[in-house]
Amino acid sequence: MKLESYWTDSAPVFTGADTPLPGRADVAIVGGGFTGLSAALALARRGASVVVLEAGAVASEASGRNGGHVNNGLAVDYATLADKVGRDKAQAWYRAYDAAVDSVAAVVEEEGLDCDFARNGKLKLAVRPAHYDFIARGFERLQKEVDPDVELLDAAGVAAEVASGRYCGGLLMKKSAQMHMGRFAHGLAEAAQRQGARIHTGTTVQRLERKRSAGPHAYTVHTGAGKVEADKVLVCTGATRHGGFGSFGWWRRRIVPVGSFLVVTAPLEARQAELLLPRRRTYTTTENIHNYYRLTPDNRLVFGGRARFAVSSPQSDAKSGEILREALARTFPQLAGVRLDYCWGGLVDMSRDRLPHAGERDGLFYSLGYSGHGTQMSVHMGRIMARVMEGDAAANPWRDLPWPAIPGHFGPPWFLPAVGFYYRMKDKLS
Repeated sequence: MKLESYWTDSAPVFTGADTPLPGRADVAIVGGGFTGLSAALALARRGASVVVLEAGAVASEASGRNGGHVNNGLAVDYATLADKVGRDKAQAWYRAYDAAVDSVAAVVEEEGLDCDFARNGKLKLAVRPAHYDFIARGFERLQKEVDPDVELLDAAGVAAEVASGRYCGGLLMKKSAQMHMGRFAHGLAEAAQRQGARIHTGTTVQRLERKRSAGPHAYTVHTGAGKVEADKVLVCTGATRHGGFGSFGWWRRRIVPVGSFLVVTAPLEARQAELLLPRRRTYTTTENIHNYYRLTPDNRLVFGGRARFAVSSPQSDAKSGEILREALARTFPQLAGVRLDYCWGGLVDMSRDRLPHAGERDGLFYSLGYSGHGTQMSVHMGRIMARVMEGDAAANPWRDLPWPAIPGHFGPPWFLPAVGFYYRMKDKLS
């Protein structure tokens, strides 16, 4: 069982710029995940000189270490959110996720990316009767106000979709999709590079120094490989722990890096895969410490979950892999004993309200806090932030969303074990 991401291990290796850093650029982008690469492509297409600065390899963090889902729908319940912030704002945010899936589809088509993109829908699975009742109460409002295509399934309907006896019903969201994350990342980076963006991997940004005399957004970006003078800077680092706290502390006080872990089986027999998940959707469960899964085109089952409230490391990943092995056997007893070929973890950039946050602060542009729903939103927000940096602030759907710091959070998330205990108790009592 390899302790590495299936997506990056089964994709071509992207070779970035092999020249020294440029002395200046119109835009410097900190982070080579989907947000940064998408923004680089959009800006380079418009003729801007762009440099992407990535501490590791492209998509080596959350963009390449997720479950392979491209889902619409909010990370929070729509009806609850609408009651809190008003129907108009909740509708706009929900539709931003629809637009985000469309953005991924557009990039795949425009650039001819070979990444197994398929729009098969998402099935949200109720593990307990109380969970199904909660989904059912919000279904009519969701269908009426924002998503007429959504469908409520009872236990029999779910049984026809998923060969597991665990579920009481579910919510089918037909706009959702899936893809091979590693091949998408490679294609996206290649496309940005073809348009003229310079992508420097293995280049950690250490400090951002504002140059007020050079313009309202001008910065000197200091890295281990030299410095770049940039007219504008986009910060899209997610939950990364690279770089100093000084320049990035404001965002790190507002993001909790939460581990999410996955295992991938050996290829199943074609008939077994067809019986297991005949519609080949993406699937998520309703627990707080939930599971999510899908099949690959070669019939591997990609099965993930929070597993443990811990950050990713080889030791942590291996422990989480054993927890996921047990969860997989509980969900699909017919797969007990199946060989696991991959196990890995990644960091989710969790915001307190579980909504993305994007805008401008102290002359820096940023987009972060995708809270486990970032595959599609990161690609979308890269394109959106390219427009924002050109002066179209109204394009940003999250522009007026407050983002206070998390009390007591100044560095490593010391409180994660307590959070994990709290959510486990909620799952047991629900």
